[in-house]
Amino acid sequence: MTQRNFIEIDEEFICNNCGKQVSKLGYSCRNHCPYCLHSKHVDKNPGDREEKCHGDLEPVSLEIDSKKGYVIVFRCKKCGAIRRNKAAKDDNMDLMIDLSSKQI
Repeated sequence: MTQRNFIEIDEEFICNNCGKQVSKLGYSCRNHCPYCLHSKHVDKNPGDREEKCHGDLEPVSLEIDSKKGYVIVFRCKKCGAIRRNKAAKDDNMDLMIDLSSKQI
């Protein structure tokens, strides 16, 4: 299987975890809820929407990447897959600080 290019999809959605309306990010792709940091397991490769699982991606840890900055680590509650995504500028900083003390 070959890695596909990143497909940019920046769309509004209602968070399946907290129920809040999430607006477009505007400068990149919105991947997760900025309020509760949860995401939905919908992509095999960024933006392809080819994942059949559709489970809740729960934030479980935070990493610091020298190029990307803060990276949220997610674990799917349905299938156990681990995914990573760059944090957004408007993410809940209190939750990010809490994640920084956890390891997967």
